[in-house]
Formats: sequence, structure tokens, C-alpha cells
Amino acid sequence: MPREPERDDNSRLSLYLFALLVLAVAGYFGWQYYQSRQAQPAPEPEPVATAPVVPPAPGEPAAPAIQHPVEPPAAEPATEPTPLPALADADPYVGDRLGELLGRPNVLRFLQLEGFVKRTVATVDNLGRSHAPVLVWPVNPTPGQFASVKGADGAAETIHPDNAARYTPFVRFVESVDTGQAVALYRRLYPLFQQAYEELGFGGRYFNDRLVQVLDQLIATPVPTTPPAVVLVEVKGEVVSTRPWVRYEYVDPKLQAMSAGQKILLRMGADNQRRVQAKLVDIRGRVARR
Repeated sequence: MPREPERDDNSRLSLYLFALLVLAVAGYFGWQYYQSRQAQPAPEPEPVATAPVVPPAPGEPAAPAIQHPVEPPAAEPATEPTPLPALADADPYVGDRLGELLGRPNVLRFLQLEGFVKRTVATVDNLGRSHAPVLVWPVNPTPGQFASVKGADGAAETIHPDNAARYTPFVRFVESVDTGQAVALYRRLYPLFQQAYEELGFGGRYFNDRLVQVLDQLIATPVPTTPPAVVLVEVKGEVVSTRPWVRYEYVDPKLQAMSAGQKILLRMGADNQRRVQAKLVDIRGRVARR
């Protein structure tokens, strides 16, 4: 029996992109919060956060060189940043910073705070792959479901024009985030994300390089000139699906072969897609070396 596709795609992109932004935004506000509470002589500059150098085993290729190093935040005069908590104990710290940034009601509404850093790292990595499991999302699903419209005279079914309206509030939120402040926060929290990435099974790899790769994929996603055609995948068996809207796939094999993040991006409507991609270009320009 064919595998039923992942849950409601109409909410996934906004959630995933939100994770990308929170990844950056959380660090800045945590950094500013502790700067305001410290008044000590300026410390020695912090070392650049990098993945530990692990010599390859005999016959294994060496780890790739870091392409987009994350520089630590500049030390302010007469201040000393409080050390980050251990990754295993980071949930309260990250949750508090997110609450200060977004407001506690919004945090409870949108985010999965338990294991937030690990969830975010896994989600960012999965965006560039064919499947992005819901179980590791750092965010709660958005209410609503994907909608399509039947074509006239036997034409292919397409994404419903009204489907884009669900994304509008999120797109406005994305555009309201100060990218410079967001990236400053990301730099401060980077050691936590790097450790989580290594624990995910990418020892010797650099998480920011992966983040840039995923951003490049999303930015390069073509903007459809017309709503893409979709088809409802038939699932044979005795158990009838109670959520048929999650079983849509793109008719165009080139679109269907795209990464999970790209396929979701296509579903949010051309205008929303352009606006989000513009924000991602801004983010990339600040987290990438080139």
C-alpha cells in the first residue's frame, strides 16, 4: 500500500520557515537579555564556534572544510556574557528567551519547547530532504487544511487560490523580524545548535553550512506562474483515510521531485512565496560568507 504523505502541507512551510527564523531570533534576545544584567570588565574575545576536529578513520574521507563560519558576537565594553547552559538543560533558557521575544501566549500557541534546539536542527536539515517528519517539528501545526479546486472540462486539479490566505499572517510576521538582530542572536546561541547537529549524527559537520544549503534551496525554488496542478494519491486498503487532504502530490514530476521545503513553499501562493524568499535572501546574506 502506498505510503500516505505527510500531514497537512499547507501549514508545514510556515512552520518550517518559522523554525529557521526562530533559530536566528532566539539568540539575539538571549544575548541582549544577559548583557543588560552584567557589568563586568570586558572579557577576552570568545573563540569562533566550530565543529570539533575529529581525525577520520582509516579509509574514511576527511570532514569537509567549514564554508560559512559563524563569528561570535562582539563583546561589549564592561560586559561579560553569561555562559550558555548545557544543551541537555537549555529548554528553560531558550523558552524564557522566546517568551520575552514573542510573548508567552504565542510561545505556547506555536512552539514545542521540549527539546526545541534539537527539533529545530532536525527540521532545518529535513527541509532539504524528501521527507520532513512531523514528530521532530519545533512548532505546532497550523489549523486548517490544504484546499484544491477541480479544473473545468476535465482539466487537472490545482491548488485553490484561497489557499494562500492562510499564510498571510505568518508572512507579515516574517517581514516584521529585524534580520540583523535575529542573526546576532543566532551567533550567540550557535554552540547549542552545533552540538545538537553533531548529536543528530553529523559529527565533524558544520550546522551553519547546512543552514545555508537549505536557504539556497528555498531561495532557488521557482515561483509558479499559475497554481500548480495536483493529484490526490489513491490509497488502497480496508482502512479509509480520514484526512484525504494530506495525500496530494504535484502532477509535474519535476515539482514532485523537489525537496520537502521546496514543495511546501510552492503551496503558499506566488506573492507569499516571493515575500518569504526575499526575507530568506536577507538572512542568507548575514549567515553566509558569500
